[in-house]
Amino acid sequence: MDTLIATSADLAGDQTVISRAEAVRPAVAAASNEIETRRRLPPALLDQLHEAGLFRLLLPRSSNGIETDPITFFHVIETIARADASTAWCLSQAGGCAMSAAYLDLPVAHAIFGNDPRAVLAWGPGPKVRAIECDGGYRVTGVWSFASGGRHATWLGAHCPIYQADGSPKRDADGEQQERTMLVRTEDVDWTDIWNTVGLRGTASDQFALNDFFVRSDHSITREFDRECRESGPLYRMGSGTCYQVGFAGVACGIARDALDIFVEMARNKVARGSKSPLRDNAVVQSNLAQAEVNLRAARGFVLQSMADIWKHLSAGATITVEQRITVRMAATHAIHKAREAVDFAYNAAGATAIFESHPLERRFRDIHTVTQQLQGQLRHFETVGAWMMGADADLTFV
Repeated sequence: MDTLIATSADLAGDQTVISRAEAVRPAVAAASNEIETRRRLPPALLDQLHEAGLFRLLLPRSSNGIETDPITFFHVIETIARADASTAWCLSQAGGCAMSAAYLDLPVAHAIFGNDPRAVLAWGPGPKVRAIECDGGYRVTGVWSFASGGRHATWLGAHCPIYQADGSPKRDADGEQQERTMLVRTEDVDWTDIWNTVGLRGTASDQFALNDFFVRSDHSITREFDRECRESGPLYRMGSGTCYQVGFAGVACGIARDALDIFVEMARNKVARGSKSPLRDNAVVQSNLAQAEVNLRAARGFVLQSMADIWKHLSAGATITVEQRITVRMAATHAIHKAREAVDFAYNAAGATAIFESHPLERRFRDIHTVTQQLQGQLRHFETVGAWMMGADADLTFV
Protein backbone atom coordinates (compact mmCIF):
# COMPACT_ATOMS: atom_id res chain seq x y z
CA MET A 1 0.00 0.00 0.00
CA ASP A 2 1.25 3.47 -0.89
CA THR A 3 2.06 5.19 2.41
CA LEU A 4 1.63 8.57 0.70
CA ILE A 5 -2.12 8.13 0.19
CA ALA A 6 -4.00 10.65 2.32
CA THR A 7 -6.23 9.49 5.15
CA SER A 8 -9.56 10.87 6.34
CA ALA A 9 -7.67 12.84 8.98
CA ASP A 10 -5.58 14.49 6.26
CA LEU A 11 -8.75 15.53 4.44
CA ALA A 12 -10.08 17.21 7.58
CA GLY A 13 -7.36 19.87 7.62
CA ASP A 14 -6.03 21.84 10.58
CA GLN A 15 -9.02 22.27 12.88
CA THR A 16 -7.28 25.02 14.86
CA VAL A 17 -7.15 27.20 11.75
CA ILE A 18 -10.57 26.16 10.45
CA SER A 19 -12.12 27.06 13.80
CA ARG A 20 -11.04 30.66 13.23
CA ALA A 21 -13.22 30.76 10.13
CA GLU A 22 -16.12 29.14 11.98
CA ALA A 23 -15.82 31.73 14.74
CA VAL A 24 -15.99 34.68 12.34
CA ARG A 25 -18.65 33.20 10.04
CA PRO A 26 -21.62 34.72 11.93
CA ALA A 27 -20.09 38.17 11.59
CA VAL A 28 -19.57 37.62 7.85
CA ALA A 29 -23.21 36.55 7.47
CA ALA A 30 -24.41 39.56 9.45
CA ALA A 31 -22.45 41.90 7.16
CA SER A 32 -23.49 40.24 3.90
CA ASN A 33 -26.26 42.72 3.04
CA GLU A 34 -23.96 45.68 3.65
CA ILE A 35 -21.25 44.00 1.55
CA GLU A 36 -23.73 43.57 -1.28
CA THR A 37 -25.11 47.10 -1.26
CA ARG A 38 -21.86 48.99 -0.61
CA ARG A 39 -19.74 46.68 -2.81
CA ARG A 40 -17.03 46.66 -0.16
CA LEU A 41 -16.04 44.63 2.89
CA PRO A 42 -16.95 46.90 5.81
CA PRO A 43 -14.15 48.09 8.14
CA ALA A 44 -15.55 46.31 11.21
CA LEU A 45 -15.57 42.98 9.37
CA LEU A 46 -12.08 43.57 8.00
CA ASP A 47 -10.93 44.07 11.59
CA GLN A 48 -12.27 40.65 12.54
CA LEU A 49 -10.82 38.94 9.49
CA HIS A 50 -7.39 40.41 10.22
CA GLU A 51 -7.62 39.51 13.88
CA ALA A 52 -8.37 35.90 12.89
CA GLY A 53 -5.37 35.93 10.53
CA LEU A 54 -7.48 34.88 7.54
CA PHE A 55 -5.58 37.09 5.11
CA ARG A 56 -2.33 35.34 6.13
CA LEU A 57 -3.27 31.71 5.51
CA LEU A 58 -0.69 31.10 2.75
CA LEU A 59 1.84 33.72 3.87
CA PRO A 60 5.22 32.22 4.89
CA ARG A 61 5.90 31.83 8.60
CA SER A 62 9.11 33.79 8.02
CA SER A 63 6.86 36.80 7.28
CA ASN A 64 4.60 36.15 10.28
CA GLY A 65 2.13 34.14 8.23
CA ILE A 66 0.24 30.94 9.03
CA GLU A 67 1.65 28.95 6.06
CA THR A 68 -1.15 26.42 6.28
CA ASP A 69 -1.78 23.56 3.86
CA PRO A 70 -4.12 23.78 0.81
CA ILE A 71 -6.64 21.37 2.36
CA THR A 72 -7.11 23.64 5.35
CA PHE A 73 -7.23 26.59 2.96
CA PHE A 74 -10.13 24.96 1.09
CA HIS A 75 -12.07 24.38 4.31
CA VAL A 76 -11.58 27.97 5.48
CA ILE A 77 -12.68 29.47 2.17
CA GLU A 78 -15.67 27.12 1.93
CA THR A 79 -16.73 28.02 5.49
CA ILE A 80 -16.65 31.75 4.78
CA ALA A 81 -18.41 31.29 1.41
CA ARG A 82 -21.38 29.74 3.19
CA ALA A 83 -21.87 33.15 4.81
CA ASP A 84 -20.81 35.47 1.98
CA ALA A 85 -19.22 34.61 -1.35
CA SER A 86 -17.53 37.98 -1.89
CA THR A 87 -15.68 37.78 1.41
CA ALA A 88 -14.53 34.25 0.63
CA TRP A 89 -13.40 35.29 -2.84
CA CYS A 90 -11.33 38.15 -1.42
CA LEU A 91 -9.69 35.84 1.12
CA SER A 92 -8.91 33.25 -1.54
CA GLN A 93 -7.39 35.86 -3.83
CA ALA A 94 -5.38 37.42 -1.01
CA GLY A 95 -4.12 34.00 0.04
CA GLY A 96 -2.59 33.26 -3.34
CA CYS A 97 -1.15 36.77 -3.62
CA ALA A 98 0.45 36.48 -0.16
CA MET A 99 2.55 33.60 -1.45
CA SER A 100 4.52 36.33 -3.26
CA ALA A 101 6.44 36.88 -0.04
CA ALA A 102 8.25 33.62 -0.78
CA TYR A 103 9.77 35.21 -3.91
CA LEU A 104 10.97 38.43 -2.28
CA ASP A 105 14.21 39.08 -0.44
CA LEU A 106 13.45 38.58 3.23
CA PRO A 107 13.89 42.28 4.25
CA VAL A 108 11.45 43.31 1.50
CA ALA A 109 9.01 40.57 2.47
CA HIS A 110 9.15 41.82 6.07
CA ALA A 111 8.61 45.42 4.99
CA ILE A 112 5.55 44.53 2.90
CA PHE A 113 4.00 41.67 4.87
CA GLY A 114 5.82 40.74 8.06
CA ASN A 115 5.84 44.10 9.80
CA ASP A 116 2.24 44.97 8.92
CA PRO A 117 -0.41 42.72 10.51
CA ARG A 118 -3.02 44.16 8.11
CA ALA A 119 -1.00 43.61 4.93
CA VAL A 120 -3.02 42.52 1.90
CA LEU A 121 -1.79 42.17 -1.66
CA ALA A 122 -4.22 42.17 -4.60
CA TRP A 123 -3.69 42.07 -8.33
CA GLY A 124 -5.38 41.66 -11.68
CA PRO A 125 -4.53 41.36 -15.40
CA GLY A 126 -3.72 44.20 -17.75
CA PRO A 127 -3.70 43.73 -21.56
CA LYS A 128 -1.86 46.93 -22.54
CA VAL A 129 0.88 47.41 -19.95
CA ARG A 130 4.66 47.62 -19.90
CA ALA A 131 7.67 47.91 -17.62
CA ILE A 132 10.80 49.54 -19.06
CA GLU A 133 14.15 48.74 -17.44
CA CYS A 134 15.94 51.68 -15.88
CA ASP A 135 18.64 52.23 -13.28
CA GLY A 136 17.64 50.33 -10.15
CA GLY A 137 14.29 49.10 -11.39
CA TYR A 138 11.50 49.71 -13.88
CA ARG A 139 9.27 52.50 -15.19
CA VAL A 140 5.75 51.03 -15.22
CA THR A 141 2.76 52.19 -17.25
CA GLY A 142 -0.62 50.57 -17.76
CA VAL A 143 -4.12 49.79 -16.57
CA TRP A 144 -5.02 46.63 -14.64
CA SER A 145 -8.49 45.33 -13.79
CA PHE A 146 -10.21 42.54 -11.84
CA ALA A 147 -8.14 43.43 -8.76
CA SER A 148 -10.31 41.52 -6.28
CA GLY A 149 -9.99 42.98 -2.80
CA GLY A 150 -7.90 45.86 -4.07
CA ARG A 151 -9.96 48.47 -2.24
CA HIS A 152 -8.90 47.09 1.15
CA ALA A 153 -5.40 46.03 0.04
CA THR A 154 -2.20 47.70 1.19
CA TRP A 155 -0.22 46.64 -1.90
CA LEU A 156 -1.09 45.90 -5.53
CA GLY A 157 0.60 43.72 -8.12
CA ALA A 158 0.96 45.02 -11.66
CA HIS A 159 1.98 42.21 -14.01
CA CYS A 160 4.01 43.46 -16.96
CA PRO A 161 6.01 42.35 -19.98
CA ILE A 162 9.57 43.70 -19.67
CA TYR A 163 11.18 46.04 -22.18
CA GLN A 164 14.78 47.22 -22.37
CA ALA A 165 15.66 50.89 -22.16
CA ASP A 166 15.72 51.14 -25.98
CA GLY A 167 12.12 49.91 -26.13
CA SER A 168 12.87 46.42 -27.41
CA PRO A 169 11.36 43.40 -25.61
CA LYS A 170 13.63 41.74 -23.08
CA ARG A 171 13.78 38.02 -23.83
CA ASP A 172 14.88 34.96 -21.92
CA ALA A 173 17.18 32.19 -23.15
CA ASP A 174 14.26 30.57 -25.02
CA GLY A 175 13.40 33.78 -26.85
CA GLU A 176 10.24 34.43 -24.84
CA GLN A 177 9.59 37.95 -23.58
CA GLN A 178 10.20 38.20 -19.86
CA GLU A 179 7.37 39.17 -17.53
CA ARG A 180 7.37 40.31 -13.93
CA THR A 181 4.83 41.46 -11.36
CA MET A 182 5.56 44.88 -9.88
CA LEU A 183 4.51 45.50 -6.28
CA VAL A 184 3.30 49.03 -5.55
CA ARG A 185 1.55 50.68 -2.63
CA THR A 186 -2.20 51.09 -3.01
CA GLU A 187 -2.01 54.82 -2.47
CA ASP A 188 0.27 55.18 -5.52
CA VAL A 189 -2.33 54.07 -8.10
CA ASP A 190 -5.30 55.80 -9.69
CA TRP A 191 -8.56 53.89 -9.21
CA THR A 192 -11.56 53.59 -11.54
CA ASP A 193 -14.78 52.06 -10.21
CA ILE A 194 -15.85 49.50 -12.82
CA TRP A 195 -17.34 46.76 -10.61
CA ASN A 196 -21.07 46.88 -11.31
CA THR A 197 -21.67 43.18 -11.79
CA VAL A 198 -24.26 40.42 -11.55
CA GLY A 199 -22.60 38.77 -8.57
CA LEU A 200 -19.60 38.83 -6.24
CA ARG A 201 -20.30 42.53 -5.91
CA GLY A 202 -18.44 42.91 -2.62
CA THR A 203 -15.08 41.92 -4.11
CA ALA A 204 -14.71 45.46 -5.49
CA SER A 205 -12.58 44.06 -8.32
CA ASP A 206 -11.91 47.49 -9.72
CA GLN A 207 -9.40 48.93 -12.18
CA PHE A 208 -6.17 50.71 -11.27
CA ALA A 209 -3.59 52.59 -13.32
CA LEU A 210 0.06 53.66 -13.20
CA ASN A 211 1.82 56.15 -15.47
CA ASP A 212 5.60 55.98 -15.79
CA PHE A 213 5.82 54.92 -12.15
CA PHE A 214 9.20 53.79 -10.77
CA VAL A 215 9.35 50.36 -9.10
CA ARG A 216 12.52 49.07 -7.47
CA SER A 217 13.93 45.82 -8.82
CA ASP A 218 13.56 44.10 -5.45
CA HIS A 219 9.84 44.95 -5.47
CA SER A 220 9.25 42.80 -8.56
CA ILE A 221 8.73 39.06 -8.79
CA THR A 222 8.19 36.29 -11.27
CA ARG A 223 5.24 34.05 -10.47
CA GLU A 224 7.17 30.98 -11.61
CA PHE A 225 7.77 29.31 -8.27
CA ASP A 226 10.67 27.15 -9.46
CA ARG A 227 12.80 30.11 -10.53
CA GLU A 228 13.02 32.63 -7.70
CA CYS A 229 11.35 31.03 -4.69
CA ARG A 230 13.26 31.62 -1.42
CA GLU A 231 11.07 29.44 0.80
CA SER A 232 11.63 25.68 0.93
CA GLY A 233 8.32 24.56 2.48
CA PRO A 234 5.96 22.27 0.56
CA LEU A 235 3.42 25.06 0.02
CA TYR A 236 5.95 26.93 -2.11
CA ARG A 237 6.87 23.89 -4.18
CA MET A 238 3.45 23.91 -5.81
CA GLY A 239 2.90 27.53 -6.80
CA SER A 240 0.03 29.92 -6.17
CA GLY A 241 -1.92 28.80 -9.25
CA THR A 242 -2.82 25.48 -7.65
CA CYS A 243 -3.87 27.24 -4.44
CA TYR A 244 -6.12 29.58 -6.44
CA GLN A 245 -7.81 26.59 -8.01
CA VAL A 246 -8.39 24.93 -4.64
CA GLY A 247 -9.54 28.17 -3.01
CA PHE A 248 -12.03 29.18 -5.69
CA ALA A 249 -13.42 25.65 -5.76
CA GLY A 250 -13.97 26.21 -2.04
CA VAL A 251 -15.89 29.40 -2.81
CA ALA A 252 -18.18 27.54 -5.20
CA CYS A 253 -18.73 24.60 -2.85
CA GLY A 254 -19.54 26.94 0.04
CA ILE A 255 -22.12 28.80 -2.05
CA ALA A 256 -23.72 25.52 -3.11
CA ARG A 257 -23.70 24.06 0.39
CA ASP A 258 -25.55 27.07 1.74
CA ALA A 259 -28.00 27.10 -1.21
CA LEU A 260 -28.99 23.47 -0.67
CA ASP A 261 -29.40 24.01 3.07
CA ILE A 262 -31.60 27.05 2.43
CA PHE A 263 -33.67 25.10 -0.08
CA VAL A 264 -34.24 22.14 2.26
CA GLU A 265 -35.45 24.44 5.01
CA MET A 266 -37.77 26.28 2.62
CA ALA A 267 -39.12 23.10 0.96
CA ARG A 268 -40.35 21.73 4.25
CA ASN A 269 -43.05 24.39 4.38
CA LYS A 270 -43.53 25.94 0.93
CA VAL A 271 -46.68 24.86 -0.91
CA ALA A 272 -46.33 25.76 -4.57
CA ARG A 273 -49.22 27.46 -6.32
CA GLY A 274 -51.68 24.84 -7.57
CA SER A 275 -50.34 22.19 -5.20
CA LYS A 276 -51.86 20.81 -2.01
CA SER A 277 -48.69 19.59 -0.31
CA PRO A 278 -45.29 21.11 0.44
CA LEU A 279 -42.36 20.84 -1.96
CA ARG A 280 -40.72 18.23 0.25
CA ASP A 281 -43.42 15.72 -0.76
CA ASN A 282 -42.77 16.11 -4.49
CA ALA A 283 -41.01 13.01 -5.83
CA VAL A 284 -39.18 14.92 -8.59
CA VAL A 285 -37.86 17.46 -6.09
CA GLN A 286 -36.78 14.67 -3.74
CA SER A 287 -34.86 12.87 -6.49
CA ASN A 288 -33.24 16.01 -7.88
CA LEU A 289 -32.21 17.17 -4.41
CA ALA A 290 -30.53 13.85 -3.70
CA GLN A 291 -28.65 13.99 -7.01
CA ALA A 292 -27.54 17.58 -6.41
CA GLU A 293 -26.32 16.60 -2.95
CA VAL A 294 -24.36 13.56 -4.06
CA ASN A 295 -22.82 15.38 -7.04
CA LEU A 296 -21.68 18.24 -4.82
CA ARG A 297 -20.24 15.91 -2.20
CA ALA A 298 -18.47 13.78 -4.81
CA ALA A 299 -16.95 16.79 -6.57
CA ARG A 300 -15.88 18.34 -3.27
CA GLY A 301 -14.38 15.01 -2.20
CA PHE A 302 -12.41 14.73 -5.44
CA VAL A 303 -10.80 18.12 -4.78
CA LEU A 304 -9.92 17.25 -1.20
CA GLN A 305 -8.67 13.72 -1.86
CA SER A 306 -6.59 14.79 -4.86
CA MET A 307 -5.02 17.71 -3.06
CA ALA A 308 -4.40 15.74 0.13
CA ASP A 309 -2.63 12.98 -1.83
CA ILE A 310 -0.47 15.56 -3.60
CA TRP A 311 0.26 17.31 -0.32
CA LYS A 312 1.64 14.05 1.07
CA HIS A 313 4.17 13.93 -1.76
CA LEU A 314 5.06 17.61 -1.38
CA SER A 315 5.54 17.20 2.36
CA ALA A 316 7.91 14.31 1.66
CA GLY A 317 10.15 16.65 -0.31
CA ALA A 318 8.78 16.42 -3.86
CA THR A 319 7.87 19.28 -6.21
CA ILE A 320 4.45 19.27 -7.85
CA THR A 321 4.36 17.55 -11.24
CA VAL A 322 2.44 18.47 -14.38
CA GLU A 323 0.26 15.39 -13.87
CA GLN A 324 -0.62 16.52 -10.36
CA ARG A 325 -1.37 20.05 -11.56
CA ILE A 326 -3.65 18.60 -14.25
CA THR A 327 -5.48 16.60 -11.58
CA VAL A 328 -6.10 19.67 -9.41
CA ARG A 329 -7.23 21.72 -12.41
CA MET A 330 -9.66 18.98 -13.42
CA ALA A 331 -10.99 18.53 -9.89
CA ALA A 332 -11.38 22.25 -9.19
CA THR A 333 -13.17 23.08 -12.46
CA HIS A 334 -15.43 20.06 -12.01
CA ALA A 335 -16.30 21.13 -8.46
CA ILE A 336 -17.15 24.67 -9.55
CA HIS A 337 -19.60 23.41 -12.16
CA LYS A 338 -21.19 20.76 -9.96
CA ALA A 339 -21.67 23.51 -7.38
CA ARG A 340 -23.32 25.64 -10.04
CA GLU A 341 -25.65 22.76 -10.95
CA ALA A 342 -26.62 22.36 -7.28
CA VAL A 343 -27.44 26.06 -6.96
CA ASP A 344 -29.38 26.00 -10.22
CA PHE A 345 -31.47 23.12 -8.90
CA ALA A 346 -32.25 24.95 -5.66
CA TYR A 347 -33.08 28.20 -7.46
CA ASN A 348 -35.31 26.57 -10.07
CA ALA A 349 -37.10 24.26 -7.64
CA ALA A 350 -37.81 27.18 -5.30
CA GLY A 351 -39.92 28.86 -7.98
CA ALA A 352 -40.89 32.52 -7.76
CA THR A 353 -39.81 32.63 -4.12
CA ALA A 354 -36.17 32.79 -5.25
CA ILE A 355 -36.48 35.73 -7.65
CA PHE A 356 -36.74 38.41 -4.96
CA GLU A 357 -33.66 40.24 -3.74
CA SER A 358 -34.82 39.61 -0.20
CA HIS A 359 -34.42 35.84 -0.62
CA PRO A 360 -30.94 34.37 -0.04
CA LEU A 361 -31.17 32.01 -3.02
CA GLU A 362 -31.32 34.99 -5.36
CA ARG A 363 -27.84 36.12 -4.31
CA ARG A 364 -26.40 32.60 -4.29
CA PHE A 365 -27.65 32.18 -7.85
CA ARG A 366 -25.98 35.41 -8.99
CA ASP A 367 -22.76 34.71 -7.13
CA ILE A 368 -22.24 31.17 -8.43
CA HIS A 369 -22.86 32.26 -12.01
CA THR A 370 -20.26 34.98 -11.56
CA VAL A 371 -17.80 32.40 -10.25
CA THR A 372 -18.24 30.25 -13.38
CA GLN A 373 -17.55 33.26 -15.61
CA GLN A 374 -14.19 33.89 -13.94
CA LEU A 375 -10.94 32.32 -15.13
CA GLN A 376 -10.97 29.47 -12.62
CA GLY A 377 -14.45 28.29 -13.65
CA GLN A 378 -14.11 28.32 -17.42
CA LEU A 379 -15.02 25.09 -19.21
CA ARG A 380 -12.03 25.41 -21.57
CA HIS A 381 -9.90 23.92 -18.78
CA PHE A 382 -11.40 20.54 -19.61
CA GLU A 383 -10.03 20.89 -23.14
CA THR A 384 -6.56 21.35 -21.66
CA VAL A 385 -7.00 18.30 -19.43
CA GLY A 386 -8.29 16.14 -22.26
CA ALA A 387 -5.53 17.22 -24.65
CA TRP A 388 -2.87 16.45 -22.07
CA MET A 389 -4.39 13.03 -21.33
CA MET A 390 -4.18 12.05 -25.01
CA GLY A 391 -0.72 13.47 -25.61
CA ALA A 392 -1.94 16.30 -27.85
CA ASP A 393 -0.68 19.87 -27.65
CA ALA A 394 -2.00 21.32 -24.39
CA ASP A 395 -1.74 24.92 -23.23
CA LEU A 396 -0.63 24.57 -19.61
CA THR A 397 -0.69 28.31 -18.89
CA PHE A 398 -3.53 28.04 -16.39
CA VAL A 399 -2.76 24.58 -15.01
